[in-house]
Amino acid sequence: QVQVVESGGGLVQPGGSLRLSCAASGSILRINVMGWYRQAPGKERESVATITTGGSIKYADTVKGRFIISRDEAKKTVTLQMNGLKPEDTAVYYCNAGAVVIGSRGTEYVEVWGQGTLVTVSS
Repeated sequence: QVQVVESGGGLVQPGGSLRLSCAASGSILRINVMGWYRQAPGKERESVATITTGGSIKYADTVKGRFIISRDEAKKTVTLQMNGLKPEDTAVYYCNAGAVVIGSRGTEYVEVWGQGTLVTVSS
């Protein structure tokens, strides 16, 4: 079984900071990409930031300059440092990993989602 688990969500005032962490586990041969997505109330899930094994990073325009994504390949973890938080950042944040895993028929490519962690930015 392959699993990713998020942590670090909570309540913060506007302008504050939070750090989200995600750890992957299981029979993983390689993680090609890890990223963070979010879904705000009444809105569709959107990409926040992604990072590949090669170090290619993409940020949503709305978070550029405020959020920083980083990855520890050996530990199979990804972190999202969120600074200058705004009320519109309020959402459930999900960790995602695209990985090559060991299956019953050999290797397979799968996308794995975490359960989500709630970030609330409010005064």
